[in-house]
Amino acid sequence: MNPRQCGSHYRQWSMRDRSMRDHALHFVPTMGPMPETRQHKYFHVLGTSVWVDETPGDPSWDSVFLGMQEGVACWGVDVPSDGDPSDGAALDLYSLFGRMGEGDWFLAGRAVQLVDWMRSHRFCGRCGSPTRLADSERAYVCTECRFSVFPRLAPAVIALVTRGDGDDEEALLAQGVNWRGEMYSCLAGFVEPGERLEAAVVREIQEEVGIVCDDVRYVGSQPWPFPHSLMIGFRARYVGGDIQCDPTEIADAKWFRRDQLPNIPPHISIARHIIDQWLAGE
Repeated sequence: MNPRQCGSHYRQWSMRDRSMRDHALHFVPTMGPMPETRQHKYFHVLGTSVWVDETPGDPSWDSVFLGMQEGVACWGVDVPSDGDPSDGAALDLYSLFGRMGEGDWFLAGRAVQLVDWMRSHRFCGRCGSPTRLADSERAYVCTECRFSVFPRLAPAVIALVTRGDGDDEEALLAQGVNWRGEMYSCLAGFVEPGERLEAAVVREIQEEVGIVCDDVRYVGSQPWPFPHSLMIGFRARYVGGDIQCDPTEIADAKWFRRDQLPNIPPHISIARHIIDQWLAGE
């Protein structure tokens, strides 16, 4: 599935959620380490797998600074294809989930994204000349035509549509055609150029399951490194229509009451936080 009004409880969502609040407070995406830094952490990227250590596998390997995490300078290291400091223990981001703290998991995702950006922009996409890192911002700049390339980021909306009231209120959950296992989640999709986020929610819901919604309200956001997404969460209300799944995107979609939920996403995902918020009656 291709991943306006804000009441006070929506604006405060991220600060009430402990794990995301801690990650936001304890990580700062600076351009370089602080002068007094004494401790470093290295996120070695082997293809799209990651191995974390307190020392670099090889000081000659290219690296990119990720930011400061609770006083620790964090680096993404581009491991060449003939090197493996993990001795086979590196894991992809899906496998790493649950095996490390959420703060480190988000940093591992950041490392994969920035190392991929570093690998793929050594030469200018406009004229083919070599590029160099900019001095004052996170960008590669062409040494000839001065064209700048910033890290790729793909905004995607994700929304929970509800209908009814009280104990009879239902939420619309769907299963993507390419998902692992029988899990149901919120509907999501990428934002088109020139499109408002709220309009993207309405369009994606109607395209994927034939449901018309409105009253689109912002909930929160989450970086999601599969591969370069920023998930922007919303709630919306049902207006009309019957479920008609797009078979290229959606395997199944249903309305569920709070006491009839199927298997839903794990706690680390913004989809689960939106669903949990609804379950709590917010």
